Amino acid sequence: MAGRLKITLIFTMIMFLILSSVCGLIYYYCYQNRLENIRTHLTNRAMTTASMLNQSKVFDQNLMLTIDSRVVRSMKNKSIQVYDHNNEKIYNYSDVPADTIKINTDILNNARIENIFFIDGIKEAIAFNDNIRNDNRVILVSAFDEEGKRNLRRIKLVLWLSFIGGILITFASGYFFSRILLRPIRKIADQINIISAQSLEHRIKSGNRNDDWHYLTDTLNDLLNRLQESFEIQRRFISSVSHELSTPLTSISSQLEVSLQRDRAAEEYRQVMQSVYQDVRHLIKLTQILLEFATAAGTAGGIDIKLIRIDEVLMRLTAEMKKIDKGCSVKLEFDELPADEEKLLVFGNAELLFAAIKNIVSNACKYSLNRLAKVKLSVVRTEIIVAVEDNGKGISENELKNIFQPFYRTEDSRATVGFGVGLPLVNRIIKLHKGQIKVISNVGKGTTFFVHLPVAGKTTKT
Repeated sequence: MAGRLKITLIFTMIMFLILSSVCGLIYYYCYQNRLENIRTHLTNRAMTTASMLNQSKVFDQNLMLTIDSRVVRSMKNKSIQVYDHNNEKIYNYSDVPADTIKINTDILNNARIENIFFIDGIKEAIAFNDNIRNDNRVILVSAFDEEGKRNLRRIKLVLWLSFIGGILITFASGYFFSRILLRPIRKIADQINIISAQSLEHRIKSGNRNDDWHYLTDTLNDLLNRLQESFEIQRRFISSVSHELSTPLTSISSQLEVSLQRDRAAEEYRQVMQSVYQDVRHLIKLTQILLEFATAAGTAGGIDIKLIRIDEVLMRLTAEMKKIDKGCSVKLEFDELPADEEKLLVFGNAELLFAAIKNIVSNACKYSLNRLAKVKLSVVRTEIIVAVEDNGKGISENELKNIFQPFYRTEDSRATVGFGVGLPLVNRIIKLHKGQIKVISNVGKGTTFFVHLPVAGKTTKT
């Protein structure tokens, strides 16, 4: 079902419920009002009859018949019957000859306790107890409320016409306004249709109105910005990987091709094999780094997550860095740790976190002038902050914004062995742990990396 028609039907259904409720309440009120009016008329007529019957000195049946035949002409087919305490009829009048009220003993007996209003065929009737003289007389008055029912039929007709007209107007207006309402969505859809992987730079025009459509447009534009950025990163990643893989493969192919052109001495073959072996090791290391990068680029759902103490992870750095580079030294500073040890807990994977921080520390040692990396641990409110500081050459502001791009290497680092995947890998791992990484660098003074991780805490742990 089209969205326009669906909105129209929902709007019409709502108005259907509202109109049916309002019309139903109006009709019910008019119906009850008519019954109340006829009951009042019948009661007044019964009281008048009782008053005249109680005046025995002036009471005259012929006079009563004359009066009853000439008054209250708005009530048609009027009938009046009076019964004494023995349920004997002592007076009877009817506009139509032989028209009497269908009565039984139960109605008369109950009327002596409380006045009874009931329906007799097409007429309304009342059994009225005349207890002025305590003689238990019961006066029955019935009539056909022609005018009241005629007015009720008119009201009913007006309500039906109003209801049907209201529904038709609602459907037509709903269909019209739904078109206006959905017009911005159609425009947005038309603009999205011209966007493809080759034209991601196109953006949806949001206009100047600050409404829900403006919010939707901005959200879609933000999504397109992220997609374009992802495609760009993927393009650079594939280009860089292709270059990094093709370089050692080309070197291996060239060396083997040259060595096979003629017979050579065993020492020459050994040198070629040694060079090829170095290139193969380079390829193996690059492949392993790419696999680690792909693992860290996944979701936290596929990684073993548990509570770990961040200080215990950092304490492994000193021994581990000595294994990698004996000239590297790590200085741990845990001066401002909280008294509550639970504030040092994070949810994460200990090996991944250790690999990420070790990579930062390794870079700090590599580029620091004295081969020293300072690691500081602190807790601020609900965040654990790990700061890794070096006193190297620093990173310029132009290069600082690109250091987390895969295979990007600064000018000063190009002479150092590496692939440019370390910091992007660190960034992915930290994001998997719901954290973030920040960098402050002063050219000629050094660089400091700040890793922010959320504290697990008691509530998170449960």
